[in-house]
Amino acid sequence: MTTIPQLPVPTWFVGCGNMGGAIVQGWRSAGIDLSNAVVIRPSGTPVEGVRTVSTIADAGASPKLIILAVKPQRLDEVADQLQPALTEKAVIVSLLAGVEADSLRHRFPNVASIVRAMPNIPVAIRRGVIGLFSKDADDSVRRQLAEAFAPLGFAPWLPDEVKLAAVGSVAGAGTAYVARFIDALRKAAEEWGLSTEIASVVALETVLGTAWLGATNRDSMDEIVRRVASPNGTTEAGLAVLDRDGVLDQLIAVTIEAAARRGAELAAEAEAATLAGASQLH
Repeated sequence: MTTIPQLPVPTWFVGCGNMGGAIVQGWRSAGIDLSNAVVIRPSGTPVEGVRTVSTIADAGASPKLIILAVKPQRLDEVADQLQPALTEKAVIVSLLAGVEADSLRHRFPNVASIVRAMPNIPVAIRRGVIGLFSKDADDSVRRQLAEAFAPLGFAPWLPDEVKLAAVGSVAGAGTAYVARFIDALRKAAEEWGLSTEIASVVALETVLGTAWLGATNRDSMDEIVRRVASPNGTTEAGLAVLDRDGVLDQLIAVTIEAAARRGAELAAEAEAATLAGASQLH
């Protein structure tokens, strides 16, 4: 019998947009108890299954775990508001893309641990990827968070922020790129006369089935290609287009590079804000 992880009591979600909401949905689906969790969002818009308030003052007892899921541009504002509620036992898990651990530690100097998490949207259906990184979390915190995020998908601890950024660029942004590829398959199917409804299902199930085949049988993608492509057959004719001069590999490489470059820019912007704030104190 699988033991359902328990979240620290209380757990706060500070902000709950697309990614925070996906984590809540995934945890609810996994049967994780959210009765002692609270979502803090200025709009006060209810989040299903979790008590929702509009201000930190309404959240109640100081949090043991904070899932920080606001937009990076609001970090300084939120950090100032959070400070009075934080204790030295609190653990902050930041979902903020590009905001590095040192920048977070500068804003939250007294908490026990700062953890960065890079999840992707499929955590909502418990088939996600969640990269984890921390400079200061001890073994107990690492174990607790690994157990908490495991029900949402693949949740590896990574040795540095460069590799964390790689997970964010490939798995996080990659969800959108795969969606674009599925839509391209759908459009091609429509060009050949299929209705939008049938073309959409064919494209979606083709990608889903291929991924599930690889995950279930542990086949490499090259092995799946070999099983599908007969010599001089129809599949091989299409592969000749995709494989010509490594065009597909190059396209994906530059796409991921663009996402990673923007992540580095966000990190630089957060660091500049940190330095500016520090200079104003002197």
